[in-house]
Amino acid sequence: MKFRDHHHLAYCTNIHPAENWTETFQVLETDVLAVRDRVAPEEAFAIGLRLSAQAAMELLENDHLDQFEAWLLSQNCYVFTINGFPYGAFHGTRVKENVYKPDWTQLARLVYTEQLFTIIDRLCPAESGGSVSTLPGSFKEFKADEEQIFTQLYSCALTIESLSGKSGKDLHLGLEPEPLGHFENTAETLAFFKRFHQWCDKQDLDRAPVEKHIGLNYDTCHFALEFEDCQASLAAFAEAGIRISKIHLSNALSFDPQNHEALTAIRQFDEPTYLHQVILNTDPLTRFKDLPDFQDDAGTATEGRIHFHVPLYSEPLSPLGSTLDHAEAALAYLKEHPETCPHLEIETYTWGVLPAHLQKPLTDQISAEYHWVRSR
Repeated sequence: MKFRDHHHLAYCTNIHPAENWTETFQVLETDVLAVRDRVAPEEAFAIGLRLSAQAAMELLENDHLDQFEAWLLSQNCYVFTINGFPYGAFHGTRVKENVYKPDWTQLARLVYTEQLFTIIDRLCPAESGGSVSTLPGSFKEFKADEEQIFTQLYSCALTIESLSGKSGKDLHLGLEPEPLGHFENTAETLAFFKRFHQWCDKQDLDRAPVEKHIGLNYDTCHFALEFEDCQASLAAFAEAGIRISKIHLSNALSFDPQNHEALTAIRQFDEPTYLHQVILNTDPLTRFKDLPDFQDDAGTATEGRIHFHVPLYSEPLSPLGSTLDHAEAALAYLKEHPETCPHLEIETYTWGVLPAHLQKPLTDQISAEYHWVRSR
């Protein structure tokens, strides 16, 4: 849906378990339309589409894309963004660091992402353009060959440039920094893009397709985890000329590592599906790969943050807290600088693994998040 006249707002359908196209379309026909009917029954409803590699391939077969395009028109819906971070299964199995596989050194990641751009180029309105979000190159533990990442991303930029040139639509890829990703915070992101641009120059390649079509997917949960100042980060990216492709509105869990009740309370969020990195506000920051790796040894830290997406509309029960102020700061920045980014997406994908006291029917939960965003 249109938001503040300058932006498009959707929620990411990675919330719903669906790995092939049949399952994905069933989710759209049921869960997504139920949310539409609750939050915007009279408006054109934007869908933040998540397609696995299998679903993307199947959507491009036969006349499936024609049929889907006709369905969107019949339902007064449109797609302006696709989440291309999780390549394979994202629910009901151990995801953890596997969400980074294949990374941007692998041909499979390039092929998948180019397929997503073929789809978004076809589906997105000319007025909104189309974005695809993806991982931040790789995972630090993988020790990826950065030049191979640059090579693959440059190839993707040329594909996007070709599609955009033919359709006239503004298409862009957003790399999504995340704790322990190949780059994860403001400083590392700025350094990565500087190296990428320098690599283009060294290879005697035109960097214009990169600057135009490859930017940043700013996830408010992820940057809050890094104890970054939201408005300072966004201003730094603007000054460096790095495009903000999309903003994920999301919320992280926070706790007082000196509080024994809080240390007990965070254990209810230790679950086996997703990676829940923990960062403490020591100097320098102390990082743990996953919640089980944090053994309550906080040292001098006064705050800890956990990569566990919690609802935008409510704080966890005391003694825990959240990083909701970071999402609020992003919306405030957009109000002052509306040209920063036109694509906004609510992304709380952890509904299925939240503790029982934070659970309620999915349509209710998503609708409450829409209400929270629109009220701001």
